[in-house]
Amino acid sequence: MRQFLDFEKSVAELETKIGELRQVGRQEDGAGLDGLNIDEETARLAEKADKQLRTLYSKLTPLQKVQVARHAQRPHALDYIQSLMTDYTPLAGDRVFGDDQALVGGLARFRGQPVVVIGTERGSDTESRLRHNFGMARPEGYRKAQRLMRMAERFGLPILTFVDTAGAWPGIDAEARGQAEAIARAIDTCLQVKVPLIATVIGEGGSGGAIAIAAGDRVLMLEHAIYSVISPEAAASILWRDPKMAPAAAEALRLTAQDLKKLGLIDHVIDEPVGGAQRLPAEAINRVGEAIAAELASVQGLSKEELLARRRERYLEMTRVG
Repeated sequence: MRQFLDFEKSVAELETKIGELRQVGRQEDGAGLDGLNIDEETARLAEKADKQLRTLYSKLTPLQKVQVARHAQRPHALDYIQSLMTDYTPLAGDRVFGDDQALVGGLARFRGQPVVVIGTERGSDTESRLRHNFGMARPEGYRKAQRLMRMAERFGLPILTFVDTAGAWPGIDAEARGQAEAIARAIDTCLQVKVPLIATVIGEGGSGGAIAIAAGDRVLMLEHAIYSVISPEAAASILWRDPKMAPAAAEALRLTAQDLKKLGLIDHVIDEPVGGAQRLPAEAINRVGEAIAAELASVQGLSKEELLARRRERYLEMTRVG
């Protein structure tokens, strides 16, 4: 069943009515009570629902975009990997401590080209969310990412990453095993690896847990994805000690894809289907695939030296703006 967000209440009511009419139509063979033409009424309500949906999504607030980015039915990293990649061979473990399933990755082919793919996976139901720790990786996850990136460099394979995490796991166990050091080294590996790296924020890009696999040559974001140093709720609690200030925090953080593109922190905003990627996952995934292919083609002709020089200048430039 489709899950609706709070601000989609009017659309939810219309779509519920459409479902009821279709059920009556199947029973009444096209005509309901009082001579109502079920097909015509369904079409009218569907048009009205679509119009309302377009209106809502044309003027989302930053906090509403946060809700969309976190929608449980948005396609996740493994959905993109399974749809866009062929011959995917998952690889496990960091060769130091163990395997972290919050961060997935391995060898694959993207449109026939061998690549290394890495992503933070949230899970799609209770069992998988627990197994993947809701996409919040521990140090062994980031060390696995480093290992995969170095392997990609050794074999001259481009790296594709999919970011969707609230942030790195903040537990005592993660701190005891060197969470900050693992994230820092993962970022450093992104910056130093001598192969193209294309990162795509597909949902929530939270703090260092996101940057650890997103400091690439090109950074893409879905239209309703977010990318921020802290969540609006946490920022509101810290700055105002009031969670009700989350809307103000979301506005101040400039966490939307549109704001980040204007600031020059990302390269490309990928349009989503009306109503978000959760409504038409296959179409959203296909659009991401097209964008990745275009960006990958733009950097593949560069030499290793030029690739590193451009990447270095890209991130140094961010420190000079303003």
